[in-house]
Amino acid sequence: MRPFEYVRAATVEDAVTGGDRFIAGGTNLVDLMKHGIERPERLVDVTRLELASIEEADGGGLRIGSQVTNSALANDARVRERYPVLSKALLSGATQQLRNKASTGGNFLQRTRCYYFYDTARRCNKREPGSGCDALDGFNRIHAILGASEHCIATHPSDMAVAMVALDAELLTRKSDGSTRRVKAEALHQLPGDTPHHEHVLEPGELITHVDLPPLPDGARHVYRKARDRASYAFALVSVAVVLVTDGDAITEARVALGGVAPKPWRAHRAEAALKGARVDRDVFRRAAEAELEDARGHGDNDFKIPLATRLIASALAEAAGLDAGDDR
Repeated sequence: MRPFEYVRAATVEDAVTGGDRFIAGGTNLVDLMKHGIERPERLVDVTRLELASIEEADGGGLRIGSQVTNSALANDARVRERYPVLSKALLSGATQQLRNKASTGGNFLQRTRCYYFYDTARRCNKREPGSGCDALDGFNRIHAILGASEHCIATHPSDMAVAMVALDAELLTRKSDGSTRRVKAEALHQLPGDTPHHEHVLEPGELITHVDLPPLPDGARHVYRKARDRASYAFALVSVAVVLVTDGDAITEARVALGGVAPKPWRAHRAEAALKGARVDRDVFRRAAEAELEDARGHGDNDFKIPLATRLIASALAEAAGLDAGDDR
């Protein structure tokens, strides 16, 4: 690990003017520093900021401080009651020990777990722009089938962010000039294109301070499904977050987001459009899933993700509609 300066911020104002990188739980950043991938000159510790509470918001929503730990967020009674898809997503990630340290803001900004990104002897455009992408012709079982490019096929690893996208969450930030802005969770991350090292829209020194969850329609049903190689401490091969509202046999609102399939948490707009106003029916769910995966492209080892994602979306929708017993086969 290279030498760096460490400072502890006392206020948000101190934090955004104090250095080039923030550290909270450090569950991803410290590992990357040890590997020599992240090389910050100055780390600003934001764990002492007053951003660790969950508060009621107007209209029945919640405002979540960026320093709320994943464990605290997952186990908050209001989150479990009103936003169970978020609680389920958080509890499916990492381990209890890591969830006790990982922060809400940091979870959004964790970096890919692509093997070639972590191996500094391999070519990786995300780690070293212009060097190439060894994943394209390498072992790419965990890699993207949607939204990738010829420069990068890495996936975003967060479970929490997938649920946040399905919930239409918004991030509140503070910039280094003192100004603030709101960023939709869906709009936070960027697709790789020819600049895969630009992973999100935040500016240098811009700090996530809160996440706002809007109120949901009455009767919304929540499902989070995650297909992975083992039952715990494994990233998603494919994950699905569903928020579904029905009126009798008709679907009045459907929100679907996917994880493990793209360089960002993937909002399934095609599937949602196919579901809007449709009847509650397994064939409808299957066709909606197929529509979403129409442009999916495998790269050899990850071809299996396309049928897996199709089945998982349809199964999660069926469970949310009360047509499925909810097993994860």
